Amino acid sequence: MHKTCLEDTVAAHIIEFKERYYRLAYSYVKNSEDAMDIVQESIYKAFSSLDSLENPSYIKTWFYRIVVNTSVDILRKRKREILSNETFLSSIDEGEYDSYENFDLKTALDGLPENYRTIIILRYFEDLKLQEIADVLNENVNTVKTRLYAGLKKLRIAMDEKNEEVLI
Repeated sequence: MHKTCLEDTVAAHIIEFKERYYRLAYSYVKNSEDAMDIVQESIYKAFSSLDSLENPSYIKTWFYRIVVNTSVDILRKRKREILSNETFLSSIDEGEYDSYENFDLKTALDGLPENYRTIIILRYFEDLKLQEIADVLNENVNTVKTRLYAGLKKLRIAMDEKNEEVLI
């Protein structure tokens, strides 16, 4: 595919699914400004590495992978900043947090380890198939299945504990 045509195809795809990519980024950073930064950085990375997209029919998984990797990079960078300078911690401005109602499911989902949370979000909130998730995360599909079911089990346990607390 000609580079200009590929650029147009990628741009159209990103515009069409921008809300999904924003939601995915937001699920990592819990902050609208950081999520927008992740999407913007992901778009820059995508256009900088168009040659890595070998087959245009894989734009969806290719761009999801870029967003996931960019989100993880931002979180790692943030952790290093916090760990490297504890006294600076109180003066860090992480932007204005979006206001949302605190649902038990969201709280339980946020409590899951990142590798389980990512798979659950991609499967149930972004409606990706298991093979697509495996492609995005560069994992074996059986690993994805195992983590999905283990994550759902942990999520169910966390939800049951929340429900027990309400009943007490």
